Amino acid sequence: MSNEFLRQMPSGRTFTGKDGLIWRLHLDSPLLAALIVLCLAGLLVLYSAGDSNPDLLIRQSVRLGGGFMALFILAQIPPRTYRFWAPAVYAAGLVLLVLVLFIGTEAKGAQRWLTIPGVASFQPAELMKLAVPAMVAWYFSERSLPARFRDVVLVMIITLVPVLLIARQPDLGTSLLVATAGLLVLFVAGLSWRLIIAAMSMLAVAAPLMYFFVLHPYQRRRVDTFFNPEADPLGAGWNIIQSKTAIGSGGISGKGWLNGTQSRLDFLPESSTDFILAVLAEEGGLIGVLLLLALYTIIIGRGLFISWQAQETFNRLLASSLALTFFIYVFVNIGMVSGLLPVVGVPLPLISYGGTSIVTLLAGFGILMSIHTHRKLLSNH
Repeated sequence: MSNEFLRQMPSGRTFTGKDGLIWRLHLDSPLLAALIVLCLAGLLVLYSAGDSNPDLLIRQSVRLGGGFMALFILAQIPPRTYRFWAPAVYAAGLVLLVLVLFIGTEAKGAQRWLTIPGVASFQPAELMKLAVPAMVAWYFSERSLPARFRDVVLVMIITLVPVLLIARQPDLGTSLLVATAGLLVLFVAGLSWRLIIAAMSMLAVAAPLMYFFVLHPYQRRRVDTFFNPEADPLGAGWNIIQSKTAIGSGGISGKGWLNGTQSRLDFLPESSTDFILAVLAEEGGLIGVLLLLALYTIIIGRGLFISWQAQETFNRLLASSLALTFFIYVFVNIGMVSGLLPVVGVPLPLISYGGTSIVTLLAGFGILMSIHTHRKLLSNH
């Protein structure tokens, strides 16, 4: 009888299968499930990091809701639409970045926001995390690969213009992520190792000049602190010293949820934003950190799988860049919090308290899902 019932179900459709509801909504089940679990875990960590403040949790939940709404909407749009509009969105983003320099809202010594009266404030720099890789992928979509030297020069210009505008705000963390997003497309497009080695050599030579003539004083202090945080243990080195103390005190299994001392006794600054990983390590220990890394690995791996299955050049390059940029987010934050990299203000993705960055990240995953599900649908007709 049960077999007869199954045979009578319309087309044998399931909830998550190829003909199921999730698929028909252009959503990717494994990626969506991993993102939901990650965000729920992030809310638990944030509740503890924010000293059990329910308002913080509510605001983060609203932003996550907005992010998943953006994910759903962007997943419905065919990839060919992103390719068509990539130059226009990139140009609009540049205009907004220029406007920030003249009429942007200033906070904490940085001018990064545009305010829409009666609505909200947002960071145009976040838009460029999607617009720059889409623009570079669009550039390569009609050209033969691997990239030639002329292509490399033009892509460098496409990438560096918004990067320099963002660095002027100043926002070193976001400018580095935008640069990474664009250059990753160039790397996936087949950049030769000779050019990569030459670029790294030039960067190594230019680093001292950048330190003295490009970086702001507070950014130079961050570099100094990275090499010797104990030189100013009660000042510039306080954050990283307390972060490493919290990570080390968690041991294997941690002190338990809501039982962290470094964050809840206010020893650890920025515990709900850039240094939230230290809270997780203290309360969840090595096991908690490894579980988080497993979630990140699933998400990044799924993104790379989607890029591998993409059939068109634009889709493959854009999907690869989105997945690898997410990896850079995770890598830089973990390195920053553990003292392996300088502090550059990069949040832990979908865990740290934030606004525009959360929406941008989830919007990127919506584009990934669009690339995957529309490819499947088109290949079946």
